[in-house]
Amino acid sequence: MSQKVAINLLWMVPGVVGGSETYLTRLLRGLNERRSNLEYVVFALPQFAEAHPELASIFKTEYAPLTGQVKSFRVAGENSWLAYQCRRQKIDLIHHGGGTMPVIRTTRSVLTIHDLQFLYFPEYFTRTKLTFLRAMVPRSAEHARLVLVPSEFSRRTVIERLHIDPSLVIVVPHGIAPREITELPTDIRERYDIPGPFFLYPAATYPHKNHLTLLRAFVRHLGAHPESTLVLTGAKAWQEWIVAKEMAQRITSEIRKLGIETQVRQLGYVPSSDLEALYREATALTFPSRFEGFGAPALEAMARGCPVIASNATALPEVIADMGLLVSPDNADEWSDAMSLMVEDEILRKRFVEGGPQRAQLYNWDLSAGILEDAYNHALETTL
Repeated sequence: MSQKVAINLLWMVPGVVGGSETYLTRLLRGLNERRSNLEYVVFALPQFAEAHPELASIFKTEYAPLTGQVKSFRVAGENSWLAYQCRRQKIDLIHHGGGTMPVIRTTRSVLTIHDLQFLYFPEYFTRTKLTFLRAMVPRSAEHARLVLVPSEFSRRTVIERLHIDPSLVIVVPHGIAPREITELPTDIRERYDIPGPFFLYPAATYPHKNHLTLLRAFVRHLGAHPESTLVLTGAKAWQEWIVAKEMAQRITSEIRKLGIETQVRQLGYVPSSDLEALYREATALTFPSRFEGFGAPALEAMARGCPVIASNATALPEVIADMGLLVSPDNADEWSDAMSLMVEDEILRKRFVEGGPQRAQLYNWDLSAGILEDAYNHALETTL
């Protein structure tokens, strides 16, 4: 008789939680492509069906009677509706993918912690959010059978800052699609009015994404390369984070202040096929983030032959290795020099264009899903 594993996605409001949504949905796709002795059930918000119809049709999916727009309701749902469903459906193991677990638990659990940014940059969080994370993340990690993390950097921080037994913390890296989109839009530059060489930064306006440093570097770069454009994309930042809304306003204000309105494209959310085309057309990805538990856009760029300039901080050097330029996150002059180098040095850029996809092949969702499934089986075998 197969054992039942549930994946709790009640925390995941599609389109607003960023990289953690990409991470978990890709893992689900990887799990689907494997032959397994486990039976999977997904618990999700109603929006999941529209955002990810393929996954909703593949997996047995139960939808919570929640809209997901109010976090307190989602937390209450995890402690009531989810607990009831686990008992009713006789779930053997549940995977909580959002960094915390409900207080009321009816079955053994594994937990994904994407990063511990709140311990390093508490000023980027509202007081309410910070209080919740400080209370719930350590408690959740302590009660999980296993803690899953996306990188060795995140593993080290979980072990050191939360004092978790190293044998219980497992790296399940991001995985990219084994098959890429083949039919890409050919009018991407015309539709978004992007002439000449351009740099791409796909990121929501969270403070740690460090857009302001990039803007200042870009102004300096324009002095030598006035034909360049900076393209900013990204889903709407998490609605509960006032700091993200304020940063979006600061970014727009800074663009006006620097006088670069005509050289910057703020596109917001773009469809995946458009983003794919932008990766393939861009001179380079610029990724000045101060804190990343993994840094999936850097991996996605390398996979598509888009050279990468990224911060030399947190998990990014681990992902990129020597297949990109690593720059101090807050040094605008270094960023400007790196951007100019990508425009001027065709030999260097060609090395990254050709070597990036080879580096990215080390990460695929079949490998990641295999590690995840092994973790499930290990947690199921452990005793209370």
